[in-house]
Amino acid sequence: MNTTKDLLAAAQMLSQRDEPYALVSVLRVQAPASARPGDKAIVTQAGIAHGWIGGGCAQPAVMRTVRQALADGVARMIRIAPADEGQMRELDDVLEFGMACHSGGALELFVDPMLPQTRLTVIGDTPLAAALTSLAPRVGLPVTVVAHGGDATHYADAQAVMTDDQQAAVSSGSFVVVATQGRRDMQGLRAALAMQARQIFFVASARKADVLKAGLIESGQDAAAVTAIVAPAGQAIGAQTPQEIALSVLAAVVAARRAPMAAESAPMLKSLPLPALVTQTAPQAAPQTTPQMVKAGGSCCGGGN
Repeated sequence: MNTTKDLLAAAQMLSQRDEPYALVSVLRVQAPASARPGDKAIVTQAGIAHGWIGGGCAQPAVMRTVRQALADGVARMIRIAPADEGQMRELDDVLEFGMACHSGGALELFVDPMLPQTRLTVIGDTPLAAALTSLAPRVGLPVTVVAHGGDATHYADAQAVMTDDQQAAVSSGSFVVVATQGRRDMQGLRAALAMQARQIFFVASARKADVLKAGLIESGQDAAAVTAIVAPAGQAIGAQTPQEIALSVLAAVVAARRAPMAAESAPMLKSLPLPALVTQTAPQAAPQTTPQMVKAGGSCCGGGN
């Protein structure tokens, strides 16, 4: 059984790898049960657990809840009690699962998702790159700059500055903005594609982006990854200055950051032979719309080619 020190070490290791996990805590216990109030475990999306929250009877309900919490970032309280397998009900803010086996007892647990901090990587040594680096931290996005041959002192607000795009290494899952603006565009796009980014935004006109994307595919880059590059990048606000264009692009990044992630975990949930989950009743959110982009053929964000 792992100690609190072991759990903290495991959490730190996962955080350093930017791997999401959930802290699952036992709140109440009805005997007979192998867990005790205060027992905790760190559970990843892959199902690897550090710690102790009870025996195998609780595992299916815990794993399903953890995966949903990691998908939407919402903490949940669950109760696992004797009942026919698959029988579920909602008790106020608690989701009750039927026990998957018949040893008796009951558990109440709190599932708290711990998601990696969203990061932004800006590629380019341009006034726009500098503007993005200055503005992004104000909306909670730590920035890494890849400015080939650039001066690191121009990017004082960045957490890290790399001056060689051939050696750029950033954590996967970052949002990437290619803000080269005609200076090493193709090299910047190749560097972005090598980063396994969550999403790539390219600040360029639609015409220019189409030409460069075609060149990337012809050179052997993965066609699906190239097609997924968002270009022109940013919302159409008539931006003209580097600061205005940075605002436009960051608005698009924030929209992508807040987009629902549930679809990414749906196949994983369907593959598990787990009891059905009773979803909580909540007000229906307004449907999210795709950010308005500038029309094809126009300049990006109202700011040049």
